[in-house]
Amino acid sequence: MAKQAITLKIAGKSYPFNIESGKEEMYRLAEREVNSYLALIKQQNIKNWNDQDYLSMTALKFAIANVGMRQSREVDDEDLRQLEKIGTEIDAYLNDPKK
Repeated sequence: MAKQAITLKIAGKSYPFNIESGKEEMYRLAEREVNSYLALIKQQNIKNWNDQDYLSMTALKFAIANVGMRQSREVDDEDLRQLEKIGTEIDAYLNDPKK
């Protein structure tokens, strides 16, 4: 796939990227989201915090959201047992000769 050069500005610093064509909008939205959350957390003016602390908390916020999303997509053994039980009940109902 073709590459495209873009520059993103995060926390006031520019970063050049070579990305797949067609993904610029996703990168731009991510740039805005990071900068927005960073501005929000910086408004708290936490004593003795520097830019690295604020950026670390911003990264942590997005990592927690990512982990939460992955965990919500995982199906555990109990879920599989319940789905199999429901599948068996539906199958029995649909194949009931008394209908």
